[in-house]
Amino acid sequence: MVRVWRITRVLTHLAQAAVVAGLGYPLMTPARRRLALQRWSAKLLRLLAANLTVHGTPPREGDTYLLAANHVSWLDIFVINAAAPTRFVAKSEIRGWPLIGWLCVKAETLFIERDRRRDLARLDDVIATALNAGAGMGVFLEGTTTDGHEVLPFHSSLLRPAQQAAANIVPVAIQYRRSDGSICVEAAFDGDKTLLDTIRLMLTQHEIHTAVHFLPPVDGQGVHRKVLARQTREVIVRTLYPEKA
Repeated sequence: MVRVWRITRVLTHLAQAAVVAGLGYPLMTPARRRLALQRWSAKLLRLLAANLTVHGTPPREGDTYLLAANHVSWLDIFVINAAAPTRFVAKSEIRGWPLIGWLCVKAETLFIERDRRRDLARLDDVIATALNAGAGMGVFLEGTTTDGHEVLPFHSSLLRPAQQAAANIVPVAIQYRRSDGSICVEAAFDGDKTLLDTIRLMLTQHEIHTAVHFLPPVDGQGVHRKVLARQTREVIVRTLYPEKA
């Protein structure tokens, strides 16, 4: 019964976001939108008992940066937004996710068709324009989610506009652990899980130790983007799994 109540609270919080995004967002200044997104994301984590610890220094508003993060869950975006509200680039499938996809649209997420070269070229221009205007962007270079036990190879294409704009490329490492220190696979949005599946699984945990590491920027100038993608991934792997480094 307690779990049903907690699920209801989470779903209500998601629904409230839909109302705010649909009615309030158009009336807010960009700064107010960022603050509203940050506060809403932090509350979502609290409702899921995902106790967040932030390591390193998150980018500040007005910084020009590209966050390059590993990808475990639909919650990753909100983990980062609770520390540093950021506009994201995400795979096109997310647009179709119930409610979460719609919220991502309202948060001005850019969606990418990875199999279409023309779409990659379009996004290059949009990302470069945003970065040149002093905005921050976030990308998940694995292109898919994992169960949290590994970091897949990084795709390099989305690093090109950051290099062109001379933006800071900030590796971001995200990890979910259970109370006993083991990897919290319940938080992972992998396989055939639905949004409701992951919420139910996360709420089986008394608490989820959620960590986000904002690591020192990687210098991408004069470096081939495939080498840059590999270097960025290696920094994240060393942070999350020092025993494997």
